Amino acid sequence: MPEARRIAYQGEPGANSHIVCVQHYPDWEAVPCASFEDVFAAVESGEADLAMIPIDNSIAGRVADIHHFLPGSGLHIIGEHFLRIRFHLMGVPGSSLATIRTVHSHVHALGQCRKVIREHGLTAVISGDTAGAAREVAEAADPTQAAISPPLAAEIYGLEVLAEDVEDEDHNTTRFVVLSRDFVEAERGSGPVMTSFIFNVRNLPAALYKALGGFATNGVNMTKLESYMVGGEFTATQFLAEVDGHPDDPGLARALEELAFFTTDVKVLGVYPADPFRA
Repeated sequence: MPEARRIAYQGEPGANSHIVCVQHYPDWEAVPCASFEDVFAAVESGEADLAMIPIDNSIAGRVADIHHFLPGSGLHIIGEHFLRIRFHLMGVPGSSLATIRTVHSHVHALGQCRKVIREHGLTAVISGDTAGAAREVAEAADPTQAAISPPLAAEIYGLEVLAEDVEDEDHNTTRFVVLSRDFVEAERGSGPVMTSFIFNVRNLPAALYKALGGFATNGVNMTKLESYMVGGEFTATQFLAEVDGHPDDPGLARALEELAFFTTDVKVLGVYPADPFRA
């Protein structure tokens, strides 16, 4: 029998990243890691075949650490998946909305579920991550403690759901990317494709304007452009960009060619199928 393939994620079992792994790689072994650094290391070393990494959230914005690890990691984006984020309020068996006094969760989750916390007069307690909060509450076995965690965490840690879907906004969605050691390029013509790449602009007036001009003139839709400093320097700026299309499409091929004139270190991180969520 072939050995189970492994996909690494950051967080504890029951975390949102774990849920996405289960949804899209149901036959794979999902491997929890303490930090994003550990996730990257697991794939780089061959301990895991793929990684599932959150990259943006519709409320909180970009997941900061990822942009620093990705360029130097040697890993490639081979897919993307969107997850509608759902949080349940959960406690130990026998607890109820009347018994709970404190609520434990990740700082972002607490910030995204303010209404339920205020409504029940709960004291918020920050945990390392949402699924870890559920584990801590289960271990404490205290009916005054509750957790705000993804639905899967209640199953894993044997907690009772006291209130479902307690997030303030129903459009709370996180985009995840799948990372691989191998560069696996989506086939051109096989459906909508995304291309992700990084580049550094030369430190010249209007360099970014000129660098991006080719995308406008060639009718290429850019869905993401983010800048961040490299090595603590205030002069050199690195950009992460994402566009609709395949590098072999004539328009995108010309735009990337023009980009090279005004930039240094253009590196394609991935050419992968667009998630149907985008449509």
